[in-house]
Amino acid sequence: MTQDRTTAPDATPANPAPWRPARTVAVILAGGTGTRLGLGIPKQLLKIAGKPIIEHTLAVFEAAPEIDEIIVLMAAGHIAEAQRIVAGAGFRKISKVIEGGDTRNDTTRIALDAIGEGDVNILFHDAVRPLVSARIVRECVNALWTYAAVDVAIPSADTIIQVDENDCITDIPVRSTLRRGQTPQAFRSPTIREAYRRAEGDPDFAATDDCGVVLRYLPGTPIKVIDGSDENIKVTHPVDVHLADKLFQLAAAQAPRLTDHHGYTEELTGRTIVVFGGSYGIGHDLTELARGYGARVFPFSRSTTGTHVERAEDVAAALRTAFEATGRIDHVVVTAGILERGALAEMDQETMDQLLHVNFVGPVTIARQSLPYLQQTKGQLLLYTSSSYTRGRARYALYSATKAALVNLTQALADEWAEFGVRVNCVNPERTATPMRTRAFGDEPEHTLLSAEAVAQASLDVLVSDLTGQVIDVRRAPGEPAAGEQVAAVPTQPDAHPADNGASRPELELSDDGSRSRRGASRAELESSEQLPAAATPGRAGGGSDAW
Repeated sequence: MTQDRTTAPDATPANPAPWRPARTVAVILAGGTGTRLGLGIPKQLLKIAGKPIIEHTLAVFEAAPEIDEIIVLMAAGHIAEAQRIVAGAGFRKISKVIEGGDTRNDTTRIALDAIGEGDVNILFHDAVRPLVSARIVRECVNALWTYAAVDVAIPSADTIIQVDENDCITDIPVRSTLRRGQTPQAFRSPTIREAYRRAEGDPDFAATDDCGVVLRYLPGTPIKVIDGSDENIKVTHPVDVHLADKLFQLAAAQAPRLTDHHGYTEELTGRTIVVFGGSYGIGHDLTELARGYGARVFPFSRSTTGTHVERAEDVAAALRTAFEATGRIDHVVVTAGILERGALAEMDQETMDQLLHVNFVGPVTIARQSLPYLQQTKGQLLLYTSSSYTRGRARYALYSATKAALVNLTQALADEWAEFGVRVNCVNPERTATPMRTRAFGDEPEHTLLSAEAVAQASLDVLVSDLTGQVIDVRRAPGEPAAGEQVAAVPTQPDAHPADNGASRPELELSDDGSRSRRGASRAELESSEQLPAAATPGRAGGGSDAW
């Protein structure tokens, strides 16, 4: 997609001539060897969250509408592996996968030669920064309308010291003026070419990044700095692998919403959807909505069809019923679950077994039985988690553990089933008004809850999307007064602010008694919420859907 030039300013601080780039090229720098990680393969090929790091990175630029072309500079001896990743992921913007140089600066020169002549925007990005956001890419490209060079950086939370050869402090710079550099670094092509042309005549030339080359050899060129993010980390050391993997787990994707009834009808008419846990709550509402859009939906549950999700024979019979009736199964949705509150030491074995079997063994069983059907249609398995998956909570030990397990199951199966074209995703709604939740927590103020129908609608958005391996947060739309109204499936990108993602995220603070409470909510409201369980008699609610 070529940039819209109609709104571009006619001048820049560095060059009074109008800037009219022919295209915008992202250069992915993947020449590292992983020596600091102690690996036998380049670090960009290491898998995080089910995919090679470089694939995560390429996906961001592939999806960015501001980017027209992508060139990959790969470590020597690993070109074929990078090409296999590109082909397997179906990336269409990548024009070249070529070998990088011995140094960062050599690699930049190779990239400039590969891009060729002409005025273009160029973004250089480290392949091992897979958590770069769409917002950062967009702001880099937009800044090039005004500036010839752009860097990305974040403030330093630590005091920076300068030392001598004996490791003694010689200076402590003012922290407010310091930033920690990240990538992308973006340039107008004439600027970065001229900087490197001048650098070639310097026998002492050495630079660790491209903005440093512009700063040294084109000192009159302003270099604009835009805000990066703490999550845009560079995977360099072993601890970075664990941090990046956790950040991917906590990040949520955005399910694109169709604009009207006709769009959903086009996507769902003639499709077969099997819903486990379809008797009430989210599963029931999803069934009714999908039928309204022309889908053939088969709901199963313990209460209406005697289907126990943890029993392989019950699951097989349910799937067979749907397949024999329609000749296909396009989507399998698992909303079945139970919620048991109480201290682990006080639970009996039967209760623990039932919670683990329904909440985790059930989805695993359904996944195994569903795969042969979903392979035929290139369909999707949709699971449901809870906000408790991010951190275990007292009196929710097994429930929280099963919800975390479903997120890991989603990501693992998305990787395993990618070769079959089968997608796997997980919906993470905030607290939702369902019969199950009411039985567990009693009556709660409507304005604090999502409606089951709203979560069901967001779930349909996921089913008709191309997403896979994602956790999709569903939150009330800004200013949403009550359950039952319009909501949005929103991203929780690691660097997003509440205003960026459209979600109204309640703040948490410590109350006078040391417990966590939600600002603006009464204690009575909090005691009936999942975030702060009341010290009440443990009670179980089960059957149709989970209690988010």
